[in-house]
Amino acid sequence: MNQAQMDRQKSIATPTFPGAHCIFGRKKNDDPASTKKFHHQILTTLLGSKEAAYRSIIYSYKHGFSGFAARLTESQAEAIAEFPGVVQVIRNRIHKLHTTRSWDFIGIHQHLSGNLLTKSMGKGTIIGLIDSGVWPESESFNDEGMDPIPTHWKGICQQGEHFNSTNCNRKIIGARWFRKGAIEHFKNLNDTNTVVDFLSPRDGIGHGTHTASTAAGYFVKRANYRGLASGLARGGAPLAQLAIYKACWAFEGCTDADLLKAFDKAIHDGVDILSLSVGNVTPLFSYVDQRDSIAIGSFHATAKGITVVCSAGNDGPISQTIVNTAPWLITVAATTIDRAFPTAITLGNNHTLWGQSIDIGKHKHGFVGIIYSERIALDRTNDSAKDCQPGSLNATLASGKIVLCFSKSDQQDIESASNTVQEAGGVGLIFAQFPNDGLASCDIPCIRVGYEVGTQILSYIRKARFPIAKLSDPKTVIGKWVSPRVASFSGRGPSSMTPEVLKPDIAAPGVDIIAAFRPRDTKHSNGYALLSGTSMACPHVAGIAALIKSAHPNWSPSAIKSALVTTASQTGTDGTSISAEGLTRKEADPFDIGGGHVDPNKAIDPGLIFDASTDDYIQFLCSLGYSSASITRLTKTNINCITKTHGVNLNLPSITIPNLKRTATVTRTVTNVGHINSKYKALVHAPPGIKMTVEPQTLSFNITTQILPFKVTFFTTQKMHGDYKFGSLTWTDGEHLVRSPIAIRVIGFESYNDV
Repeated sequence: MNQAQMDRQKSIATPTFPGAHCIFGRKKNDDPASTKKFHHQILTTLLGSKEAAYRSIIYSYKHGFSGFAARLTESQAEAIAEFPGVVQVIRNRIHKLHTTRSWDFIGIHQHLSGNLLTKSMGKGTIIGLIDSGVWPESESFNDEGMDPIPTHWKGICQQGEHFNSTNCNRKIIGARWFRKGAIEHFKNLNDTNTVVDFLSPRDGIGHGTHTASTAAGYFVKRANYRGLASGLARGGAPLAQLAIYKACWAFEGCTDADLLKAFDKAIHDGVDILSLSVGNVTPLFSYVDQRDSIAIGSFHATAKGITVVCSAGNDGPISQTIVNTAPWLITVAATTIDRAFPTAITLGNNHTLWGQSIDIGKHKHGFVGIIYSERIALDRTNDSAKDCQPGSLNATLASGKIVLCFSKSDQQDIESASNTVQEAGGVGLIFAQFPNDGLASCDIPCIRVGYEVGTQILSYIRKARFPIAKLSDPKTVIGKWVSPRVASFSGRGPSSMTPEVLKPDIAAPGVDIIAAFRPRDTKHSNGYALLSGTSMACPHVAGIAALIKSAHPNWSPSAIKSALVTTASQTGTDGTSISAEGLTRKEADPFDIGGGHVDPNKAIDPGLIFDASTDDYIQFLCSLGYSSASITRLTKTNINCITKTHGVNLNLPSITIPNLKRTATVTRTVTNVGHINSKYKALVHAPPGIKMTVEPQTLSFNITTQILPFKVTFFTTQKMHGDYKFGSLTWTDGEHLVRSPIAIRVIGFESYNDV
């Protein structure tokens, strides 16, 4: 499976491999050496000797939290769970990766030197990427013009296969790799003849290189993908430094043990931002369940002041498919940008239709025969040939022709269809599908069209006695397509775990993103790829978070998230509401885009922020009914859930009430980060059918009052169970618009909680 397919592939949890377990305990002190010694003592007691303990242990987690990964039999795992100080034992599982112009599109221009964003370009911040590694020779990681390594950096440049200390510089300031958890699943990981990867931080698949360069790649002139979209390329925070944590491998997975160790080291090393284009799959584990390693690791990172940005997953457009839903995370949906690659299809009747393609230089045949795939099916009793399923075409009839295929489901993509056509001797593919976001390269010329154009071509084929067509090379066109649109694959809310927490938080470019990639062979130092996925959207927001952190170094992770959410845009380039792709196109709502499409120029100066502390998140977990003991397993500190606050009162920059039964009041607190003396007025856009009041309606800040609370009351007379309705609350001082998205669902029956 190639990289573009992997980014679009739905995340599927792989069954656990017997033997690898993660053991968690309470953190007794802050000394890493003592914590590690304690872990070895537990294993020594269990296994009977120090030698057996050292052979068994995989990782010791000792910086952000206390725990270790070890090779244990089932009976040993059951026995160690009863030891004093051990709070939970889980099996090691696997997580999947979610897989240029975009920065100009969202408003970060190199030539604009007047604002805080472009003045800093991320200077002084460190972005950590937990991914598949990096290709350090890429021009995107050149350190020319970079500042010295920040003094708070404590990491290393770990050596390995085709990677040594010279591969780190003032751009890539550190790199580590974690494979012990993966080895427990894939014993041949050491055999580079069977697994195409490097036992080092070097990227064997390109995914990590792409996300790293998207977040913080340095300026590269004339960057292009196969001659398309040539121009200046850069990451969002080109002067930020990168720390690489390779925990994902060429078998397309990242194990819990390796992810947790990457989090642990990133916390120790001193990163400011963490970007993870990785996720679970529904049904989700609770945030206090140790099987959600991303929720665990990110909680401890957030508690240390590290902003953690995650992808929303690629299982859209179905409702409730969003992943990475913990409230302390920034969860990112994927959208299109205003760049397209129109490609002409000229029919034998001189009529020209248009599709899109990224296969430049392959369209050399001129006019050739064109045929509909269903007419050349090997088996006329089924319709597998309609979308060009493998082995479905008659090679005698397909040879030398362009083949038109119609996709009838998400089970077939343009790359697989092109392989089918090529194997049957075809010289080109026209692939009709809807929704049709995200392009891919093929070994033969392949053009993607919508059903309307596909039907027009089919009508010509049916009418013409000898139908012929010519496929032209694609062109790069900017600014002619309405954007952004939410990608059909982007994971959708509401959260199936905690619907009172709005997810996703924000949307960012994630369709047809060109960035650095592993080169085609070792003779080339540079490679670029065009990929689509929420994997690509996530590092966009990580780069912007670094820009904000550079301008406001004392802001907390929740403050940065608030700035992003409350300043986001809900409007496309044509002035109308952003739309969402899916089985049918619709107006995007908060379950598609959260607060909206990211607007970094406004996020740098939000006016007001909604701040939240670690204690706030703990009280939120208490409100969900989790026991003190289960929350203690997450936090690694003793917790006593005494205060019974309501979950909807967590100080988020959004409001979601999944079960409104006549009336509910929500409290929020805002902190003024704008002008010292300012007055904000409330602008209410109530969800349809719901009355909404705000108290007070005016917030006045001065030198002594910079934090103020307010209450929002919702009321309905509706007696029937309804769907979610959407609105917003905006605070404005005439200069800033601080907008909180709102989602409300009325529950008409006491015991009726879901549809």
